[in-house]
Amino acid sequence: MNAGARAALDGAHVVVIGGSSGIGLAAAAAIKAQGGHLTLVGRSASKLEAAAQQLGGARTVVADIASRTSIEASFASMTRIDHLVITAGSLHTGKLVDTDPDPLLVDLHERLAGPLYSIKAALPWLHARSSIVLTGGQYADRPPSSGAAIVAAAVSGVEALARALALELKPIRVNVVAPGLVDTPLFDVFGQETRSAIFKQAADSLPVGRAGRPEEIAEAISFLMSNGYVTGEVLHVDGGGRLV
Repeated sequence: MNAGARAALDGAHVVVIGGSSGIGLAAAAAIKAQGGHLTLVGRSASKLEAAAQQLGGARTVVADIASRTSIEASFASMTRIDHLVITAGSLHTGKLVDTDPDPLLVDLHERLAGPLYSIKAALPWLHARSSIVLTGGQYADRPPSSGAAIVAAAVSGVEALARALALELKPIRVNVVAPGLVDTPLFDVFGQETRSAIFKQAADSLPVGRAGRPEEIAEAISFLMSNGYVTGEVLHVDGGGRLV
C-alpha cells in the first residue's frame, strides 16, 4: 500500500457493512493496517465477534442490510463516518423458466435496496470529505448464459446508483468496486464439488489463470477511499473476466 493511501485512512472511521467475512473482512483488515478505526456491520453476532478478534479489535453492530428498520437502528448509535463500505449481499441463482422468482429477488433487495437504506441512514454522519464504496460485479457487463439474471440486474443497478449519487451527494464521493470471481465463502452455497469446478474453470479461462483473492479486492477498495479525485467510477478487478 502506498504512503498516500496509508495517510488518507490513518485515524479515519470506516463502517464496513458485510465486514465479517470474505471481501468485507479483507477490506477491514486493510483499513486496520492503515490505521483506520472500524465498525463492522453484519447479520451474525458470532461471525462479527470472530472477525473483530481476528482484526485485533473493532466495534461491531448486528444488522440486516435487507431490513430498513434494522439498518436505521444500527446507525442511530454511530458518530462521524469518514468512509462507508458496503460489501454485503448473498448469491442466489436459478433459471427463471423453472425457478420461483421470489428467492432470486432476495439478491436484488440486498444488493440494491440494502445500500440505499444504508446510505440514507449514514447521511447524518457523513461529511464533505467522506466516501462511499459499493460492490458491483462482473455480471453487470458479462452475465453467464443463464441462472443469474437477477444478480446481473442488481449489480448493474449498483453501478447506475453510484453514478447518480456521485452527483446528488457531492462532494461526498461514491464509487463501485466490481469484482470478478473471488475465492470467498459466498460460493459455499454450491457445495464443495461444484465450488471446486467453478474455480477450476476460472483457472482455465481467465487471462490471469486463477480466481481472485479477497485481499486483491480490498486493495481496490482502499484506493477508492483514498483517492480524493475519483467519484462515480466503477473499478473492475476481475482478472480479465469481462474479456473472455
